[in-house]
Amino acid sequence: MLVNTHTLIPTVLLALTTSLFSTRVYSQTWTLGQCLDTALTHNKKIMISRNNAKMSEQKFREVQGGLMPKVSANADYRYYTDLPYQLMPKSAFGGPEGLFNEVQFGVPHNINANVQIAMPLYNSQITGAIRTTKIAADISELQRQKTEEQIYFEVSNAYYNAQILKHQLAFIAGNQENTKALLRNMQLLKDQLLAKGTDVSKVALQAEQLTTQKQLIENKYDLVLNSLKFLMGVPLETRVEVEHEIFFDPDGHYIDQTVLDIRLARSQYQLIESERITLRNSRIPTISLFGTLGTTGFGYDKSPNDFLHFYPIGFAGIQLTYPIFNGLSTQRKIAQKNLELSNSELQLDLLTAQNRMQIENAGKQRLIAQRTVETTSAQITLAQSIYDQTLIQQKQGTASLTDTLLADNSLREAQQNYLAAIIDYLQADLELKKITGNILTK
Repeated sequence: MLVNTHTLIPTVLLALTTSLFSTRVYSQTWTLGQCLDTALTHNKKIMISRNNAKMSEQKFREVQGGLMPKVSANADYRYYTDLPYQLMPKSAFGGPEGLFNEVQFGVPHNINANVQIAMPLYNSQITGAIRTTKIAADISELQRQKTEEQIYFEVSNAYYNAQILKHQLAFIAGNQENTKALLRNMQLLKDQLLAKGTDVSKVALQAEQLTTQKQLIENKYDLVLNSLKFLMGVPLETRVEVEHEIFFDPDGHYIDQTVLDIRLARSQYQLIESERITLRNSRIPTISLFGTLGTTGFGYDKSPNDFLHFYPIGFAGIQLTYPIFNGLSTQRKIAQKNLELSNSELQLDLLTAQNRMQIENAGKQRLIAQRTVETTSAQITLAQSIYDQTLIQQKQGTASLTDTLLADNSLREAQQNYLAAIIDYLQADLELKKITGNILTK
């Protein structure tokens, strides 16, 4: 008598033994949490997003340095082959007005060395740049979190797909055992002249189809594992085995949190608003403090009056700069920012409404998938019972081979429907976690 080895429990799905996969050798069974932690450490996209966030932080600190005093040291040496000329009025020496004499001043050797300091006392552009780069750094941090969220979503999806394929292989293994036993029974009946040779061929064909199907599923399973390893950032040579059991809470409830897309849209709005404020403040005067402390040297190299003398120099002051007219370019830029703000606000409203709609749809889809899982689970139990009864009747001669094959096909169809329902539930649950802002919550 044939016995199907699969036990189906709605809350703990398909608890299978590892003996069904004795042909595969794995060094470690990875839980979903381990896969997610590994991806968090080794996934290249996440590493790039972290570097981008760090660069934005460094950019913010760079702009902050604009408020710090700037100190520079300068030195130069000049040798004049021709001293510069100046025009001296003759009236300064008692001569007539309006006439000048060319006079060369200075000495050929000139040395200057000084230290200059400059510090902005008030500069609206620097203040605005600091505010803007701070918001940009926050956006980079949100983008880093969004990258992690997307990788978590992809890793979870790949892990679930691998588990489903693994259970599908287990179903096929059980069906193969049933088919082999049926084939032995039909061969025995044929030897006793109680069955036709075509009946044996039908069962043999079914066994070959199961073998082909198993090979296809095994190939898909390997492809999904390779995708999972790529997302985790581990070498493809790493042997990975997913857990047999799929756990989920059918009554799971997620608290709605602000999703990253909406937080990014809000930050983008703040960034544009900061840029507009900076443009408006560009009309405000800037005030800066400056000063110089140094020495100036003059030298003469003709004997007997050769010399090299140094004289101190130092001054300090305050500079005010006020923009008067720049061709109306500032007004045009402000007008552009006003339009960008309008679009950003519309985008934020759109994302908010879309998120509410997605939460509603995902919740309904998960509820439907949950009910389908329960229904198909009961259908498998019923199909298994019908198959067992039909098999007994077939041995007793009260059921035909066609009835047995139909019962077997019904069992397989119920199994596939059950797996499809599980996939729908897991995907709906994963999507609901994402759009409620809970996907990174363990």
